[in-house]
Amino acid sequence: MATTVTLEKCGRNHGYKGLDNSSFCPDTQCCIVGGPDCINSVIDMESVCKRVTASGLGVAVSVSKDAGRYLCDFTYYTSLYLSHGRSAFVHVPPLGKPYSGEDLGRALQAIIREMLELLDQAEEKIQCQQHIH
Repeated sequence: MATTVTLEKCGRNHGYKGLDNSSFCPDTQCCIVGGPDCINSVIDMESVCKRVTASGLGVAVSVSKDAGRYLCDFTYYTSLYLSHGRSAFVHVPPLGKPYSGEDLGRALQAIIREMLELLDQAEEKIQCQQHIH
């Protein structure tokens, strides 16, 4: 269980052995047969983490490379696969353990703002490179 607001860096394709709440587990133990083992988000989660932490919200933010090989990881990997890496997944601790809903809401707003800012900067770089060539 998360104790910080956790930015998931990547989704993993293999290792799904546990049953979900509906007693389902993929026969192949993977999300997408033939898909890459790991897909990273195009969003630089370390930068998002550093920028949000530096803003002084008082909510701990961390980066993870393993969303847990359960529904979260399965959903994230599938989303990353279908969006060619243009996806994000954030684990949030339970309310009151230790943060209030208001604190978590402020932290999530800041995280989303930083993600959008980084994506805007990446798009500007791509457009500049296209004009140069």
